[in-house]
Amino acid sequence: MGKNIGAGIAGIAIAIAIVWLIETVGHSVYPPPPNLNFADADAMRAYTSTLPIGAFLFVGGAWFVATLCGTFAACKIGDAKPLVFAGVVGGLMLIATAANLIMIPHPLWFSILGVAGIIVAAWLGMTLGAGSSSNSE
Repeated sequence: MGKNIGAGIAGIAIAIAIVWLIETVGHSVYPPPPNLNFADADAMRAYTSTLPIGAFLFVGGAWFVATLCGTFAACKIGDAKPLVFAGVVGGLMLIATAANLIMIPHPLWFSILGVAGIIVAAWLGMTLGAGSSSNSE
C-alpha cells in the first residue's frame, strides 16, 4: 500500500513539475504584459483573446505531457491496477485544469481540447505504463 501511495505522489509531483517547466518556457516565449492584472477577469479575457495559437499550444501541451508522464511514472512505480493511477493523476490534472479554466477565461475550443487531451493522456499513460509490467493484471 505504501508503495502505491508513493507512486501516486510521485506521479502527481512529476505532472506538476512538467506543467511548471513547459509553461515557464511558454511564458518566456509569449510573456504577459508587465501591467496585466491577473485578478481582473475582463483584463484576462481581453489578454487571452489576443494570444496566438502557439501560446495555447504551450499550455495545452503542458497539460497533456504532464498527465501522460505522471500517469506513466505512477503505473511503472506502483503495483496497483493502472486505472487507479490514471484516476489519481488524471483526476488531479482535470481538477487543476477546471480551476484554471474557471479562473482564467479561455476560448471554448481550447477548454474542450484541454479537457479531452488530459483524458486521452491519462489513458495513454496508463496503457503505456501498464505494458510489460507486473501491474497489468
